Amino acid sequence: MDVLQYLSPLITNLVKYFIFAGVPFLIFYKLYPNTFSKGKIQSRWAKKKDFIREILHSIQMIFISTVLVVAILKSPLKDYTLFYNTKSDYSIWWVPISVLLALIVHDSYFYWMHRTIHHPRLYKKVHFLHHKSINPSPWASYSFHFIEAVFESMFIVILLFFIPMSKISLLLFGLCAFSINVYGHLGYEIAPKWFRNSFLFEFINSSVYHNMHHSKFIGNYGLYFRFWDRLMKTEHPDYIKEYDKIQKIRFHLKED
Repeated sequence: MDVLQYLSPLITNLVKYFIFAGVPFLIFYKLYPNTFSKGKIQSRWAKKKDFIREILHSIQMIFISTVLVVAILKSPLKDYTLFYNTKSDYSIWWVPISVLLALIVHDSYFYWMHRTIHHPRLYKKVHFLHHKSINPSPWASYSFHFIEAVFESMFIVILLFFIPMSKISLLLFGLCAFSINVYGHLGYEIAPKWFRNSFLFEFINSSVYHNMHHSKFIGNYGLYFRFWDRLMKTEHPDYIKEYDKIQKIRFHLKED
């Protein structure tokens, strides 16, 4: 048995986590916090114990999700998935299309799963741990209770069995999903000035969007998009006001 083929996905995902969460943390929290101070969403600061908790539970999440992927793709179950290795199986254009489709489906899965674990009977047992990060940092991106980590990881089943994905598609999806997740937990708003008046603002989440979910505990359940929150009327009513407040400070905009 080639142990490396089973360990390499875990090592790769751990390296991805510590680079994609660690570099932003280093820049915004350690090296240049004053430079980006105008974009800080909450005035409070998380503590070292929060960072340690977030990292340890994120490692747990990475282990669970990796085990699930390996269990499927390194077993006879692979034959029942839509995973493909041959480039000729699908057009090269299917790669970006499949990644976008995966993000859209994942956002829908996350929204309804997220709302479910906010139910009073599940919140304290399953989701409360993630909300200990009232003022989240990039390290909190994968910081989940064991049960929630399992729920989060189950999307991999949908991804592999219902959406044709190649190795590069899975890699790109993972990088996009985690990068957006880190941005949502960054604790700083870094969106460019033009974003507010573009059509993208109407359906794409910002760092302020998810940060409000952590500080207010309700509303803004979507991961990447505003679609489900707006449709189901669960978007926090103060979101746009809070976003504009941060942007006025960042870009020295005058009051209306």
